[in-house]
Amino acid sequence: MFSKVIQVTFQTLGLSKPVLDALALTKYNSPTPIQRQAIPTVLTGRDLLGIAQTGTGKTAAFVLPSLDRLAANRAYLKPGQIRMLVLAPTRELAAQIAASARVYGRFMQLSVGVVFGGVPNGKSVREVSRGLDVLVATPGRLLDLVDQRALNLRELEILVLDEADQMLDLGFIHALKRIVALVPPKRQTLFFSATMPRAIKELADRYLTNPAEVSVAPVATTVESVEQRVTFVNQAEKQALLIQLLKTAPVERALVFSRTKHGADKIVRMLTAAGIHVNAIHGNKSQPQRERAIALFRSGEIKVLVATDIAARGIDIPGVSHVVNYDLPHVAEQYVHRIGRTARAGASGIAIAFCSDEERPLLRDIERLTRQKLNVEALPGNFADAVRTTRALKPAPAVREQRNYRGASRPQGQRPQGQRPQGDHRPNRNPAHRGGGPRGAGGRPGGNRGRPGGQRRAQG
Repeated sequence: MFSKVIQVTFQTLGLSKPVLDALALTKYNSPTPIQRQAIPTVLTGRDLLGIAQTGTGKTAAFVLPSLDRLAANRAYLKPGQIRMLVLAPTRELAAQIAASARVYGRFMQLSVGVVFGGVPNGKSVREVSRGLDVLVATPGRLLDLVDQRALNLRELEILVLDEADQMLDLGFIHALKRIVALVPPKRQTLFFSATMPRAIKELADRYLTNPAEVSVAPVATTVESVEQRVTFVNQAEKQALLIQLLKTAPVERALVFSRTKHGADKIVRMLTAAGIHVNAIHGNKSQPQRERAIALFRSGEIKVLVATDIAARGIDIPGVSHVVNYDLPHVAEQYVHRIGRTARAGASGIAIAFCSDEERPLLRDIERLTRQKLNVEALPGNFADAVRTTRALKPAPAVREQRNYRGASRPQGQRPQGQRPQGDHRPNRNPAHRGGGPRGAGGRPGGNRGRPGGQRRAQG
């Protein structure tokens, strides 16, 4: 006798008809491994610890069953009250999660809001003023609203920490501790991280009660459909190699990773001088600038987007044919996150690493982590000519911009006295900062209620 194989579908996972109807419109047919494991557990109300990297479908893994639970137990919302809080490390990821929640909950009459730094404080206050079923937030702006008494967490039912390892990397540990102290002890907590270092394990042990544990796609695993290459090149000649690649290869969309914000801007200026349409996203860009850059890249109006790791975290843009590691990351796991931006949804992709002599130890760390050697691709035969041509280019001078409180930009030097721009700030990790709110989390508690607090350093 042959045992009957039961196909796992969203219907068999126990989701309600309104959620299934929303899924049908998105043509999202088969649950991913993390969804198959997580959804039934979350529906029971049990705490969950999930190890899954970006691109595995974990957003739907916690949003779908959580919406079901909220809809099954409706509550009258008071001003400033929220029932479900999702914490995300970056603006882009927060916006993406909120958009997914709105799509999945379109037939459930549940309210969804999102708040993060880089937008006027008044807009965030209005977003939460009537109460929300679901709020997606970055830690800094959330604490701003709590300190202004525009938001309270006393009635929270579900708490989600997404990309927990990234939040710790960004110095949000004090913010997380303060937020958890503000929510009721009787709640459901869902904790997701791409890696499980000791600090994350300790945090999970502290905040979760008898959690179920699910794990898929270990961070050391790279997608087989990504063709990985490395080219050894002098640091000073990387620009010429990038220009030649983008002009000769069949690039549909290329995501170029720079280690620093200054480096990203420098790459953009050089590519622009070479006649290549390009834009950048990083923490020195205003929120409207970042959203416009991503929209142009998504639509295909620009084919090259230069990004820092933090700004690109959580961005899911289909059709990225190439990922270029212009600078190798100092943390090997970040390489896996980077190249995971291509070859999504069954497509293939190419990941190219530029490696200088100084970066060879970083390359060895990457190959040790992924347990595979990258294919070495030699420099092009006419590369010397490309270097000379690139050196002859005259890139536009750097223009640093400061942002006013309405999100507009103005040249540096026109900043009014007594104001702070809404940029990224290096965290002050002193938890004894006035009002208990760590500046490292982007919060400005106490007497700064009229000033919009942006994310500190969190935007990459």
